[in-house]
Amino acid sequence: MWFPAYVALGSNLDQPLVQIERAFSALAQLERCRLVARSRLYKTQPLGPQDQPEFINAAAGLLTMLTPRELLVELKRLERELGRTQPIVRWGPRVIDLDLLVYADAQISENDLTVPHRGLPERNFVLYPLRDLAPELLVPGHGRVSQLAARVGGAGLALLTGAPGVP
Repeated sequence: MWFPAYVALGSNLDQPLVQIERAFSALAQLERCRLVARSRLYKTQPLGPQDQPEFINAAAGLLTMLTPRELLVELKRLERELGRTQPIVRWGPRVIDLDLLVYADAQISENDLTVPHRGLPERNFVLYPLRDLAPELLVPGHGRVSQLAARVGGAGLALLTGAPGVP
């Protein structure tokens, strides 16, 4: 069976726009997955330490036959292949970040896997790209994406336009 899943993408190092495009390409190549939608790109303020570059954030919509755990393993593998190293500082700069946001109507709370993603309801840099793909998506236990995005507001977000491949 195919299940819908949504992934957040973020980068603020080594040409972030290039890194996001590389990540979209890598997601499109995942076995037993189909990349079916991609959000617009947003320039965002860092969540953690402010003495780092701005981020480029986006979201991907997938159809997958992988389980949530298998998909998480694949996302972590892609991060490593795309050059991610563990940040020295929590929420510090990174080449690429791929987070599993929502997987069908699953609610999972394990040590290394939480679905929906723990920070999703409060993070506009995740909600606004996700709203591009699925504004009426019901995030299990939290509400609809459009309502969550309206509640947190768009402070610190700027829609990225005029870059190659960006409308």
